[in-house]
Amino acid sequence: GISLLFLMTQAEVCPPSCTCKSLGEMKGLHIDCSSRKLTEVPALPFNTKSLYLENNSLTSVPPGALDGLRSLEEVKIFDNPWNCDCHILYLKLWLEDISAPSLANVRCASPAPVRMKPLRQLTGNELGICKRLLPIKCLEFFWRDLILIAGAMFTCSLVAWALKCSKKLVCQINL
Repeated sequence: GISLLFLMTQAEVCPPSCTCKSLGEMKGLHIDCSSRKLTEVPALPFNTKSLYLENNSLTSVPPGALDGLRSLEEVKIFDNPWNCDCHILYLKLWLEDISAPSLANVRCASPAPVRMKPLRQLTGNELGICKRLLPIKCLEFFWRDLILIAGAMFTCSLVAWALKCSKKLVCQINL
């Protein structure tokens, strides 16, 4: 009983920097955190139905921060100074799944090359460090695997050659 009570009270907890309105029993919450000068997304109840985070100072969202919001139907997060580097990828993919209209309104504030560009238009190449990290690691694995394969082939051919020679030796001893 205690854990259920904890879950129910946790579901009702409104972030201190926001105003919350219940949409009726078991229907979820409308959470308004707009224009609060927030620099990070507050901890949100899992029964959040609509979430307004527009006009704040949000630059990024930590990966996984919004995954618990299973009943979310509406989200507004425009008018924030989003930093569209590699770390914005989580937010972009999350919005593509949850709210395409909301994604259309999100614009990048930095870095300079993508300033004022809509987040949904960002390509992999524009996500800075992401493109630089991936290929190098892939190449490292490629060369390591190639060397391992070559080594294995060389070892197998040596064993085959040794077996062939040992058969000739056995035949000569028998004679």
